[in-house]
Amino acid sequence: MSTKQTIQSLVDQRNSAKLLFTAGPASLLPENLTGLQPCFGRGDQEYLAVEADVLNTLMAMSGHKQIVRMQGSASLALEMSAMNYLTGDVLIVATGYYSDRLHWLAESARRRTGTVKTVTPVSWQDMDGVQGQYDWVWACPTETSCGLKIPIDALATLAERTGARLMLDATASIGLESGHHQADVIAYSSCKGLFGLTGACFIAFNELPDHEPDSFYLNLGTHLDKKMTGPYHAILSLADVLPRHDFFRESVVINKERFLREVRDWLSQPAEHQPFLCTHVRCHITSTDPRAILYQPRNNLGGSVVCHLGEVHLGGGARGDILGALQCDTLNTRDMSS
Repeated sequence: MSTKQTIQSLVDQRNSAKLLFTAGPASLLPENLTGLQPCFGRGDQEYLAVEADVLNTLMAMSGHKQIVRMQGSASLALEMSAMNYLTGDVLIVATGYYSDRLHWLAESARRRTGTVKTVTPVSWQDMDGVQGQYDWVWACPTETSCGLKIPIDALATLAERTGARLMLDATASIGLESGHHQADVIAYSSCKGLFGLTGACFIAFNELPDHEPDSFYLNLGTHLDKKMTGPYHAILSLADVLPRHDFFRESVVINKERFLREVRDWLSQPAEHQPFLCTHVRCHITSTDPRAILYQPRNNLGGSVVCHLGEVHLGGGARGDILGALQCDTLNTRDMSS
């Protein structure tokens, strides 16, 4: 058996043993493993060439001129974004749990850097009524806690109308939704819609920040200058995935569209606010399959959230058959195996 066949066999075995309905990482891909190799971030020209290719691909994907990679979760990239970029009056678009985190980070930056004057939240449903001028609009275009999408076009319009720059928590939207190029700064991780392994986070931007925080670790320049160990293996897990990203993304679309058909009577969001990553329904999703890992949002809004990354390894050959492991518990319980 060849090395490729051995890896494929291992991946098939691991994916069949666990059915993911969670928000990321996605199901395991052979490409996550074939890119791995011994590596180092200085003097290893082979690794440095791969890293450059990955980062250039990510910049092309989002439409930004510069990018920095760090070892850590998206929360690190978000805190660094707040500490390095936020100034003046900041408007937070409130969508749920993850926008509440942005609010907390903005308030923290206000206390710690002295560059932020005010932090004002506004419900996403009230964006059209926002008046006045702001320096930054910070938002989460895909809010997984309630399966909500705010089109980036709408957020860019809000920023333009208020004279603000736009910053996005793109953790759940990068690789899946369009329009990220309209933001001045975005932060995200290596998993979810990029289909890499966990461990890396990124900040993509067009211009360097106007100030530096009093911190070694949270200073953008520290990571730009690569003054510490980087997310080498998470980067390598993306190397063979990104050239086939469109193919793997098809599985998310297929899974999402089938799920929408199956639960059309219990959808909580209209079509224009449906993200590809996940879906919130008013019924309670359960499973009797011991392999199923259901998503548990960090807040409890009632109903359930189902994420659509569990068949990424099938790419365009996915049919949403994984949904047969789910049941939607209402007065008239119905499974999704039809």
